[in-house]
Amino acid sequence: MRIITGKLKGRKIHLPKKLDVRPTTDRTKESMFGLIEAHKEIKETSVLDLFGGSGNLGFEAISRGAGHVEFVEIDLAAVNHIQKTAELFKVEDRIVVSHMPVEKFIQNRDKAYDLIFADPPYDVPFIEDMVAEILNNYWLKETGWFILEHDKRHKFAEHPYCGFSKAYGRTIVSIFYANPVSPD
Repeated sequence: MRIITGKLKGRKIHLPKKLDVRPTTDRTKESMFGLIEAHKEIKETSVLDLFGGSGNLGFEAISRGAGHVEFVEIDLAAVNHIQKTAELFKVEDRIVVSHMPVEKFIQNRDKAYDLIFADPPYDVPFIEDMVAEILNNYWLKETGWFILEHDKRHKFAEHPYCGFSKAYGRTIVSIFYANPVSPD
């Protein structure tokens, strides 16, 4: 994996073989960030990366100017990997890693974000509840976006807050806004 653009452009994120993650592909990541940059300002934003895994999405956001990224990850090996990568990239002062299950973090969240990324395992049992929690309980700032990667078992294109949903191979990216989308 590599950082596509920005201050860290071209830097590689090397994954240890023992790390059990499914990183967002470069093609999907490039499309997601292209959409974000076409419609939002990333500079100095606050970003939450749920299911941080490799750190791929959060580090791309930092490279493009995000002010701060909070990663949430249950796997200690992934937490250590994210922290080591941040040190290698010299951005450790712009990240926080919460080592806990996303379900627990959801219960204790105390602020709103400009961007939230979630790339959970496809079989995570609480995906519908997570979407409802984020959208109904003010996790997003007024112009915030929640970007969810999921598989075809979940369909969010008709959700009142979903402004974009597109398949990239097996992965579907759905983008939700802080306010309901008005029909055109």
